[in-house]
Amino acid sequence: MKKVYFDSAATTKLRSEVIYCMSDALKTEYGNPSSTHSYGRSSKSLLENCRKDIAKLFNVNASEIIFTSGGTEADNLVLNGCVKNLGVTRIISSKIEHHAVLHTIAELKALHNIDVDYVNLDDCGHVDYKHLESLLKSNGAKTLVSLMHVNNEIGNMLDLKRVAEMCKEYDAMFHSDTVQSVGHFELDFSEIPIDFAAVAAHKFHGPKGAGFAFIRKDKPLKPLIHGGAQERGLRAGTEAVYAIAGMTEALKIAYRNLEKERAYITELKDYFKNRLSSEIDGISFNGGCDDNENSTYTLLNVCLPISDEKAMMLLFQLDLKGIACSQGSACQSGSSAGSHVLKEVLSEEDNKKPSVRFSFSSFNTKDEIDYVVEVLKDFIEN
Repeated sequence: MKKVYFDSAATTKLRSEVIYCMSDALKTEYGNPSSTHSYGRSSKSLLENCRKDIAKLFNVNASEIIFTSGGTEADNLVLNGCVKNLGVTRIISSKIEHHAVLHTIAELKALHNIDVDYVNLDDCGHVDYKHLESLLKSNGAKTLVSLMHVNNEIGNMLDLKRVAEMCKEYDAMFHSDTVQSVGHFELDFSEIPIDFAAVAAHKFHGPKGAGFAFIRKDKPLKPLIHGGAQERGLRAGTEAVYAIAGMTEALKIAYRNLEKERAYITELKDYFKNRLSSEIDGISFNGGCDDNENSTYTLLNVCLPISDEKAMMLLFQLDLKGIACSQGSACQSGSSAGSHVLKEVLSEEDNKKPSVRFSFSSFNTKDEIDYVVEVLKDFIEN
């Protein structure tokens, strides 16, 4: 059976260079980086070199990179720290954020009675910047804005610099979940006055279970996880040196190959979009994912014109044909509630139809796209 992987927004295939790098670290750097003997010092040296290499890619200080288990922990560290340590009493966000942000905000509201405002979205799910500015103007409370850079389900992109500068103008702090954009877009945090960002290695061909938080040095948070003094006292627990080494290698390769791979993947996305539009009547694209100027080049979220009965079998049939993709985000799989993102951006009628997210990497080919279109067309018509 042909096997096709179109779910890179959920997690990416490890690059062979990353596997080699991690394997080497597992074999040679087994000392605890907090130990003072030579084995520990060697692991510590690798860890700090990784921190410096990552910091250089974003043009920030190495002390502003805090290693975590991934994006969710990084989001939690920042959101909790802003409320508990920095005196934030109000958060502005959107209703289409990742649940790592939405659920954390809901918990902070319940526990600390903070005010929460949600910025308006247009019909495609893009942030209404004028409404955001009016929210920032309207309240003198100490405010954190938390808006993701690239939406993980529909691919909409936020103007990160515009929002960061707006927050600075109105004396608000700015956090962004950049899990879907790091490794795919250039981000210079010396030029973008963002305060906090969350990153996950497995979105750019690195290992699962590794990520980091960018925390601006003038924003002194306290730890979410208590214990030892690792990660400048911000994240207790022995660091996963081999995973951090793999993440660093993956990130360096991603940025070294960025232009070439972006051009290749953009061509794949456009080819897929055109083939779907020409072969399947009534198909539509959710949010702004078909607009390359305002959405990521790495995914398409497709609304399919099929009956409720067929919709129930769609992902099962695709899986039987060896095609991996997502209905909503991978984090939503198995949930009967459906996608909270699509609920916000689709009409009631379109919300009843099945929507599938196809997400791409440089490992995909046009032949795979042809196969997926053929399978979809056959399923819909027969």
